[in-house]
Amino acid sequence: MQSSQRMSQLFGRTLRQSPAEAETDNYRLLLRARLIEQLAAGIYSFLPIGWRVTRRIEEIIREEMDEEGGQELHLPVLHPAELWQESGRYETVDILFKVSDRRERELVLGPTHEEVMVDLVRHNVQSYRDLPLLLYQIQTKFRDEARPRGGLVRVREFAMKDLYSFDTGWESLDRSYDKMARAYKRIFDRCGVPTVAVDADSGAIGGKDSQEFLFLSEIGEDDALLCPGCNYAANAEKAAFRKPEVAAEEPAALEEVSTPDTKTIQAVAELLGVPASRTLKAVFYEADGRPVFVAIRGDLEVNEVKLRNALHAVKLTVIEDPAKRIPGVVPGFASPVGVGGVRVVADHSAVNSPNLVAGANKADTHLRNANYGRDWSAEIITEIALARKGDPCPRCGTAFEQRRGIEMGHIFKLGTVYTEKMGATFLDDEGKSQPIMMGCYGIGVSRLLAAVVEANHDERGIVWPPELTPYDLHLVALNADRPGVREAAEQLFTDLKAAGLRVLYDDRDETAGVKFNDADLLGMPWRVTVSPRTLERAVVELKRRTEKEFESVPLTEAATRVAAVARPRT
Repeated sequence: MQSSQRMSQLFGRTLRQSPAEAETDNYRLLLRARLIEQLAAGIYSFLPIGWRVTRRIEEIIREEMDEEGGQELHLPVLHPAELWQESGRYETVDILFKVSDRRERELVLGPTHEEVMVDLVRHNVQSYRDLPLLLYQIQTKFRDEARPRGGLVRVREFAMKDLYSFDTGWESLDRSYDKMARAYKRIFDRCGVPTVAVDADSGAIGGKDSQEFLFLSEIGEDDALLCPGCNYAANAEKAAFRKPEVAAEEPAALEEVSTPDTKTIQAVAELLGVPASRTLKAVFYEADGRPVFVAIRGDLEVNEVKLRNALHAVKLTVIEDPAKRIPGVVPGFASPVGVGGVRVVADHSAVNSPNLVAGANKADTHLRNANYGRDWSAEIITEIALARKGDPCPRCGTAFEQRRGIEMGHIFKLGTVYTEKMGATFLDDEGKSQPIMMGCYGIGVSRLLAAVVEANHDERGIVWPPELTPYDLHLVALNADRPGVREAAEQLFTDLKAAGLRVLYDDRDETAGVKFNDADLLGMPWRVTVSPRTLERAVVELKRRTEKEFESVPLTEAATRVAAVARPRT
């Protein structure tokens, strides 16, 4: 990596104004500082300074993966479709870029590499003596995102570190998982991005336990529920919560009641003088083309991720006009009472609460005292309620706080989800064939760059964390056409480089305002200024990026003094 750079020769000019399409601070700064440039929606070029930082992020990741015993390799981006068909994901992952070659063979541009890694391991691992393994790569990924947004936060082409662990059993997998959790914390700390580890849904990856590392930020796409009482933390898609105890009651007689023009839970509750928790809500979905009737207590919302998991569905969408799909249903007055020919899924809250107000499947009519078992039934009874701010923590009962966050990394205990399907086995110490136990651990490198800038900036520009600064200092020559200025600046540039510093040297013919604004925008930790005014006093001005005041350093001592305070990382 080139150690120093003249700005007169640096590719990419900084922008005075933020581009109109940039809606977040990090995106505005990434564009203004010319770290990236958009080629198309969700597709970006990385310019020299942006690429320097990206490469440093990759170095930090490699250092921490290697520290835990990881071995780096490099896998293809182009995958045979047969591998994805073998795992069962070819038709279920909706973000796949699918292509065909000239012989009409189907291929996939890899959004992730479970299939390819398992294929590699099953050809190279025979015995328990070959395990455990921690194999990783930093590779370009492709995802056909429907709505790329937020600059580098959600894109269609991006760099990602993915490590896969291969173990002989759950106990060994737990150790690998814990290694990665510790390494991730160190990576994000070194990159200056504070994160919170939260329980998460495994999504399309599959598997058992998983955690996300979230950078808490209002620009994030994920909702996290945090307990201030016991530090329980979970993504809203995964979070459990303590539901209020329901007092036991004898089932009362089912009774029709007139409820004209009351199609919402709130309206029904107000008309009949009951809390929303004493009502039964009906919600209708289509799961992989099949209609589903969901019953849940009226004061709760459906967690669609939990519902999709309970149904083992790939695609889940709300049915806007259920009367056309489900015979006997009257929208606004619907309940599972008396309805047949449709799959019913019930939350525990609806099953365990007695004498609820429910729809009568008749216009302008509801039922009092609907009870599960006597009046209606369900094919699946499970937890599908969405946890929300203020709900009680499942561990200690303290009210949840809710925060937005950006996913920085995700770790999974996959178990044998892929290895059983794809025949990746090993012989144990008794000579018996066993499926390999697997884990998966990902970090979005491009997204991490966006988070670094989001977490480390002020009103003037970027403030790089020490380990990520692209240059150690920003050398500025003002009025270089005046006697002695250029010569002094050039000599200092040479001396600083000789001292081992990486220097960004602004040798352009620009005004002091432009140069100082660019120095603040680009965010190097130190700025050194040479000007006619400083030379009159035989000094240079040394200023830290985060401070307003500067220090006058004798010109004869400048290289030594600057090198002492702006010493590069080792």
